[in-house]
Amino acid sequence: MMELKLIDVKSMSMCKSVGIEGFMKFSSSFLDSNLMFGVNVAPNFCSYRGLLTKASYSSTSYDASRSVSKKDLLEDTFSYKINGTNHTSLYFRDNWLLDASDDEYGGVLVNADRLPSDRDKFTFVLRASLSHWKVKGKKGVWLKLPLEKCDLVPVAVKEGFQYHHAERGYVMMTYWIPEEPCLLPSNASHQVGVGGFVINDKDEVLVVQEKHFTPALSGLWKIPTGFIHESEEIFTGIVREVQEETGIDTEFVEVMAFRHVHDVAFQKSDLFFICLLRPLSKQIMVDNLEIQDAKLFSFRTGKM
Repeated sequence: MMELKLIDVKSMSMCKSVGIEGFMKFSSSFLDSNLMFGVNVAPNFCSYRGLLTKASYSSTSYDASRSVSKKDLLEDTFSYKINGTNHTSLYFRDNWLLDASDDEYGGVLVNADRLPSDRDKFTFVLRASLSHWKVKGKKGVWLKLPLEKCDLVPVAVKEGFQYHHAERGYVMMTYWIPEEPCLLPSNASHQVGVGGFVINDKDEVLVVQEKHFTPALSGLWKIPTGFIHESEEIFTGIVREVQEETGIDTEFVEVMAFRHVHDVAFQKSDLFFICLLRPLSKQIMVDNLEIQDAKLFSFRTGKM
């Protein structure tokens, strides 16, 4: 049984006791990039002794002490000399770094599916990873934390990560490594809305009354409108919205007009496209969740 202790992950190296009372300091050259770990900084002392079956670590910045079983770590070997004699031993590398891939802009994308669940272990590997990426000259770090691991958010914030955006199932956080202005793109700045101008060969236009409205809009008839979904085209989005609200199938013809305004919802800008549609069906079936009523308005008679 042997125990491995690491003092400070931001300046990490190793020392070994080999049956004698004494330590030797290893060169940081054994921390090769091919072994997924490289911190070319002045090392602090660590130690282990005996046959390696269990490892634990402690951190000077967090009250953290965790045991990590051998099966959770990936073994590797390194060589060293003591009094001119060559020796070979084991060290561990896999769980010292977060699993991540390079992006096309010189940054890294952390694999959200392989994040440690334990807060202390996450603290350990996050600090080691940031040190490694800094040495490697990486720039931006994208850290996606799923809802089930939301307790890791305070750890990331304490290490310098910032919020980028959030969805129902996760929060995206970022970290800019270089000591220069951050070049990471901001969160999405716009929402995209569409309106359907559905007109038949009798010059009748499809109009609706919404079920939920402010008192000032009581009795208002309007064209069907809605928001574009993620990764949805404008022309498919408006066809979907009209069908959902009124039951009318349509064919997209063209964009008639658009408008651009700012500070609409949560300080976001808004793009709104009015699309000309040709009806392919006649039977109106109102969506009772959103729409109070739907009718055809005649331009020729000015009546419903």
